[in-house]
Amino acid sequence: MKAKINIIRERCKGCKICVEICQADVLAVSEESNNNGYFPPHVKNPDNCIYCGMCEMFCPDFAIWVTAIAQKEVVT
Repeated sequence: MKAKINIIRERCKGCKICVEICQADVLAVSEESNNNGYFPPHVKNPDNCIYCGMCEMFCPDFAIWVTAIAQKEVVT
């Protein structure tokens, strides 16, 4: 299943929990800060996402969530 990782950069306080908890190495800490001076995550390997939802489950700021991307079925 394909997934899209959504991040609200301005809500993030840079705790890095999502980066550390991701078992598929999808997220990394951004080199650019948000308006509050924190370094939010960015999606570095989107195709690695296994849609486990751990990043959103552990985010204390509700700054990240994962949504499924519908895949077109191939009819043969």
